[in-house]
Amino acid sequence: MTILVDTNVILDILLKREPYVNEAQIIMTKCADQEIIGYLAAHTIPNIFYILRKVYSQEERRRFIKNLCEIFRISDLNAEKILAAVDNEGFLDFEDCLQEECAFEAIADYIVTRNPGDYKESRVKVIEPSEFVRLLEEGN
Repeated sequence: MTILVDTNVILDILLKREPYVNEAQIIMTKCADQEIIGYLAAHTIPNIFYILRKVYSQEERRRFIKNLCEIFRISDLNAEKILAAVDNEGFLDFEDCLQEECAFEAIADYIVTRNPGDYKESRVKVIEPSEFVRLLEEGN
């Protein structure tokens, strides 16, 4: 199974956001253990680095990024994806549209996000972390 993990799920772990951190950690562990193939969109990396600047030192943030790159495959951004997202009027949020473009190219089974409503026009199935963990527990 292949998934693209949205930025908010990674931030749930790094910021220890309750009540979401446990499910997010389960998903990351499944990716780290290579039980599932996990992707991050390339723009997730600088977004995380920037968002965490007030909470973590530069050294800590660099270590987080290195760890993420060891656990997840990174879906690159290119002009084709960016232009497709610019032209896609089905998404109100450009960043979410880029996530969907990356998931589509990765042939992901799911985009795992806490904001499924932002992906109403997604070509890739969208699932919340809690639902995805249940799916994994059921063995699907």
